[in-house]
Parts: sequence; C-alpha cells; structure tokens
Amino acid sequence: MRLLHEKTALITGGSDGIGFETARAFAKEGAHLVIVARDKEKLKEKKRELEKYPIQVTTISADMGCKSSISKVVAEVKRKKIKVNILMNNAAIARFIPFENMDEDTLDYHWHLNAKVPYLLIKAFLDDLKSTQGNVINMSSYFAKRMLPDRPSTSYSMTKGAIESFTKALAFELGEKGVRVNAIAPGVVLTPQVKANMERLDTDARDRFNAMIKHIYPLQKLGEPEDIANMAVFLASKQAKWITGGVFGVDGGLTTH
Repeated sequence: MRLLHEKTALITGGSDGIGFETARAFAKEGAHLVIVARDKEKLKEKKRELEKYPIQVTTISADMGCKSSISKVVAEVKRKKIKVNILMNNAAIARFIPFENMDEDTLDYHWHLNAKVPYLLIKAFLDDLKSTQGNVINMSSYFAKRMLPDRPSTSYSMTKGAIESFTKALAFELGEKGVRVNAIAPGVVLTPQVKANMERLDTDARDRFNAMIKHIYPLQKLGEPEDIANMAVFLASKQAKWITGGVFGVDGGLTTH
C-alpha cells in the first residue's frame, strides 16, 4: 500500500516549486490533494498534471497574504466536506531588505504570511487533525540559523525562527491529542524562481555563485524540489509516527558550519 493512501493533504503555495513537487510526491503515494495558490491559470494547469494519478484534486485560488483568504480557504474546504489529514504550510515571502530600510508594512507582510497564516490555518483545521490523528508540516529555512553576506534577512529570519519555535511548542501541546507537528528547513533549492535568478547573472557572477556553493555546501551542490518533497512524504507518513517537534535541515550540509 502507498504511504499516504486515502489521506488528504492541504498545501499552501502548492502550484509551483517545492509546494508543487510535494503535491506530486504526495499524489504518487495516494494522497488526495487540496492545492492553494494565487494564480488560477497555473492551478488549472497543475490540476491537470496531478489528475493523472488516481486521486482527487481540489484547487483553491487565494492569496494567503490577504487576511480574508484564510476564511475563504477554510470555508471552501468545509463546503466540499473535505477532511484534512495533512497540512503543509508552504506559502511564504522572503524580501532581503537591509534592516534600516525595512518599512513596517513589509515587516507586517512577512509576519502575516510566514507566521500568522500557519498558526491560524492549523487552528482552523485542528478538529480535522485531531479526529484523523493527522500531522502538520511547517516550512522553515536555513535563514532561521545561518546568515549569508549580502542577504539582509532580519524580517525573514525572524519569522522562520518563530516558525521553528512554534513547531516545537505546538508539538508539545498537541502530542497528547495524537497530532504530530514538524518543520523542514531547506537550503537553497533549484525552484523555477531560483533558476530564473541564476540565469539573470552574468558569467562572472555565475562563476562566483557556483564557487560559493562549493565552499559553503559540504555536498557542493544545491537541492532539488524533490529533495524537500521526499522529506515531506516521510514526515507525513506512518514511517514518522514517533517523530514530532522536529526541525529537519534538508540543506546539503549548509548548517553544519
């Protein structure tokens, strides 16, 4: 039997990059899907791609950066009588702005999308998670623990540090209710956005970037979205039934030094 047979996973930011690759990995393991993302056309495209698997795929177009979107997503899931077993809080924002130049609106946007939305979505689906003995996967980042030159990350690092503390505290609180809560902290992953950014570099800048990767990553290479998706499948499955409160660095060894 597949690892996630007849489970239902809700993934925010699920139409691209790590989110979509996780959706695909979940589908291969038999999970039904609720994919939340902003772009309606992209959602239609990704739904067609996922429907080649023998699962049910529900898409919800919502910008989780807008406060009203949480109630929209919850209402749509409840309207369709979907019970959530796995909640993956993947949607996030990262704007690398020097501390002295960070305005309050941008700070609030980081805090809302990266920290408050996961908190409120878990709360909204807590009854489902308790009744199904389900689990939560929060997305952190290596930026919670390790900073890089020329990447001013105070707002982003603050929210990802908060997600890691929240993950541990919630796991402690919900353990007796049978709900597991874990987090994944990726290194740099070759998502479409990262690849596009790399393609914009000139030859010298790309050479410097590649040299930096070989210097700071013990495995001397960047990750692929499926590297994160594989960890998510493991954490969502019964193979991880005695794992909660963990923050798992999937980062090619970046945070070992």
